[in-house]
Amino acid sequence: MSVVTTERHGDVLVIVSDNPPVNALGAAVRQGLVDGVEEALGDDSVKAVVVRCDGRTFHAGADITEFGKPPQGPSLGEALDKMEAGDKPVVAAIHGTALGGGCEVALACHYRVAVPSAKLGLPEVKLGLIPGAAGTQRLPRVVGAKAALPMVVIGDPISAKKAKEIGLVDEIVGEDTLAEDAIAFARSKIGQPVPRSSEGTANEDGVKDPSIFDEFRQKNGRRLRGFDAPEAGIQAVKAAGEMSYADGVKKERELFMQLMTGTQSAAMRHYFFAERAANKIDDIDPNIDLIPIRKVGVIGAGTMGGGISMNFLSAGIPVTIVEMQQDALDRGTGTMRKNYERTAQRGRMTDEQVEQAMGLLTPSLDYADFADCDLVIEAVFENMDIKKEVFAKLDGIVKQGAILASNTSYLNVDEIASATSRPEYVLGLHFFSPANVMKLLEIVRGEKTADDVLMTSMKLAKKIGKIAVVAGVCPGFIGNRMLSPRQQQAQKLIMEGANYWDVDDVLLDFGFPMGPFQMSDLAGLDIGWHRDPERIESVRDALCAMDRRGQKTGAGYYDYDEARNRTPSDDVKKVIAEFAEKQGIEQREISKEEIKERLLYPMVNEGALILEEGMSQRASDIDVVWINGYGWPLYTGGPMFWADTVGLDNVVAGLEKHGDRLGENFRMSKLLKDKAAAGEKFN
Repeated sequence: MSVVTTERHGDVLVIVSDNPPVNALGAAVRQGLVDGVEEALGDDSVKAVVVRCDGRTFHAGADITEFGKPPQGPSLGEALDKMEAGDKPVVAAIHGTALGGGCEVALACHYRVAVPSAKLGLPEVKLGLIPGAAGTQRLPRVVGAKAALPMVVIGDPISAKKAKEIGLVDEIVGEDTLAEDAIAFARSKIGQPVPRSSEGTANEDGVKDPSIFDEFRQKNGRRLRGFDAPEAGIQAVKAAGEMSYADGVKKERELFMQLMTGTQSAAMRHYFFAERAANKIDDIDPNIDLIPIRKVGVIGAGTMGGGISMNFLSAGIPVTIVEMQQDALDRGTGTMRKNYERTAQRGRMTDEQVEQAMGLLTPSLDYADFADCDLVIEAVFENMDIKKEVFAKLDGIVKQGAILASNTSYLNVDEIASATSRPEYVLGLHFFSPANVMKLLEIVRGEKTADDVLMTSMKLAKKIGKIAVVAGVCPGFIGNRMLSPRQQQAQKLIMEGANYWDVDDVLLDFGFPMGPFQMSDLAGLDIGWHRDPERIESVRDALCAMDRRGQKTGAGYYDYDEARNRTPSDDVKKVIAEFAEKQGIEQREISKEEIKERLLYPMVNEGALILEEGMSQRASDIDVVWINGYGWPLYTGGPMFWADTVGLDNVVAGLEKHGDRLGENFRMSKLLKDKAAAGEKFN
């Protein structure tokens, strides 16, 4: 059956695509659009054309499975030029989402009508690209450079209402009468000269006021830092005002090809597929029966417990939260309400939704209230004895068949499970702080965790808006286990003579939001400190004793001004040098290249050990963890993909070069060595 068919409605020809699930613009669809347009142009009885899609959406983008393969004609650009060139009005009838190539299809039509719930956008930037079928040239000519910039450069879709306001959509039609309304609209345009997007003049706003572009760069600087595609998008939109349409299209193509063949887009496309692959558990039937989760229990109303609870409340799932003391319970639920109210003030929630979420919360001081919960998550102090005591207690109270989960970030989930009579119903759900904001959820599969328990948790993660990755039981799981060698090297480097601000700057330059010493200052150096100013066993002890406890005291590793801007401190440099001298470590000049290799290569090695031990299903899962939980820059694809681009042989050579300095516990991964020797990659 053809994926594109045509229907006659009197003097209007309707071209209908049906290519589930999202009507992606694969070769067959592109050919079908060309054939449909040629049929319309070759038949005198056809006076107008409507382009629409069956199924749940208009064209939602290019066929991503064609990326990296030899191109198959016609190209989308050729198909769209043909569509725009004719003199018979062509109307795009949009429902669902018109994204990427789908939005470019709509732009090549002479008119666009949409249902109220439709969304339009050019999200190519999220794959490290810009539109490649003249979208950056047609859009500014229709809506102006100012309105086009966020669509091309940020890539977030806009509503049909907003699209109508900026002139991208001509008319909003009935939610349930799109087909009929589009035909009526097309008929109303018969005999009129057709407006072609490529001939639009709205782009003159960028010529009259060129400051639009720099202002946009400035406003979005933090968000765009390090990425290549946004700047290419700005240049393409600018070209739409400065060049003829034909030259602008050439410029777009040139910029598109530079990005398409670069490592950033390859990394971002890798991540796109990695996130989807992380959902799959290799040895479990995806159609297994799930455990219904109608009510959740959370132990602890502190920062972590409160944040975890908010995820479920926001998804409409009732939560019972238990604390030991009434004041801690009141404080915790009060903070949750404040967080929701802040979200409402920013316009991301209504007051009614705040009350709805809080209305699903049952605060309690009694574990007995967990009896009928389908899932109970503990977020208590990170101590094995306390956790085992909690789980033994839950085992006697919570109904059989319910899931018992620990939010531990480091401890052995199998040992925790051994405190219960149902280890198959126990697993780790490691949320990242702040738990109501951070996307990542490490799901720790215990030795005895049942398949339906694991699969239920994966599906539930999706429901509460998390990106879940399965990890095995080992100290620190995936994320914290790989963080550990980086932190160790950061400490060793400053003892050996590296400036701590250089260590931070190397990671900032690489694309991390902050370095380890900035991070310590932000969190507070006194977290876990023994509180005895006379007992000085580490640099941290010395700084805390000097009341340099981080940003909150105006000084930590760095000195801070009122705006919390940091400057390095000579006092701290002196403290570090004194410690190095005491330990008999000779300080030396250390290059930024050595800092980078010693921070990042041991992480890659640890990732390889995780794979070797079967603690992660696939290398790309490790990339998903680090991008979503630890700020690893997306445009490098994550630690394992980055190692592939650097060359595994270079990673191994670097580790061997720094060998003695990596510490006596360092162990080179056999998997890493073997892959490097064979010229292979992780991904």
